[in-house]
Amino acid sequence: MRSLFCCPICGEALERETGSLVCPRGHSYDLAREGYVHLLPVNRRHSDHPGDDRDMVQARTRFLSGGWYAPLREALCALAVPPDEAAPVLLDAGCGEGYYTAALAEAAAAHGGRTAGVDLSKAAVKKAARRCPSAEIAVASSYRLPLAEASVDCLVNCFSPLAAEEFRRVLRKDGTFLYVVPGPRHLWELKCLLYDAPYENEERVEAYPGFSLETVTPVETRFTLPTAQDVQALFHMTPYTWKTPRQSAVRLAAVTQLTVTAQFRIHAFRRL
Repeated sequence: MRSLFCCPICGEALERETGSLVCPRGHSYDLAREGYVHLLPVNRRHSDHPGDDRDMVQARTRFLSGGWYAPLREALCALAVPPDEAAPVLLDAGCGEGYYTAALAEAAAAHGGRTAGVDLSKAAVKKAARRCPSAEIAVASSYRLPLAEASVDCLVNCFSPLAAEEFRRVLRKDGTFLYVVPGPRHLWELKCLLYDAPYENEERVEAYPGFSLETVTPVETRFTLPTAQDVQALFHMTPYTWKTPRQSAVRLAAVTQLTVTAQFRIHAFRRL
């Protein structure tokens, strides 16, 4: 069976054989026990363990498994796979532990389509592969995607590094690029606890060469995290965990319940 992925060394198509993906030139990539494949060549790694570390992946897994961001997941699926879509090919670039990927794969499969997900973090990809057995999951960089030109109908990028030129390369003409960014008051209550003078995120829409902005879909939800463990999981899955002064982190550690507003913007671009 032909994979959605192509060889990261020569660019040839990969065929699935027993326990591995193989290209016509003989390059072979073993499938891990969890089902993912490692397609990040050693000479393209910037560290021994690129991407999110195990602690951040565990925090994100715990938080997202609570369903707090389900409205965003549902909105992404509706935009990625319209009702009249036939056999779509989806890519989740920066798929993390696969929370959104799993839902996208289910939506695509219902229309006869296929889904792939890539992430730099091996710890995240392991979880994504377990969560998304029907999708193809790989350790790979969004800046050197192991996919052929014009092979994807819809690319989703949710709070992950933006590689607009590479995204355009793999998208088909008139394909859709869904880019999720935080709204102005995303996690505002958490920021108020951590910082003396919190500020709103800037609301802006960037223009990217080769893309046309079609729509901006706002998604907002408000929920109460019932335990200190849930509050800490949210904190440790965000960049605030690296930026927060120690005294603020100590103050947050005493919080046993927190009501939070999550505010997202889904920018939908069309590939020209």
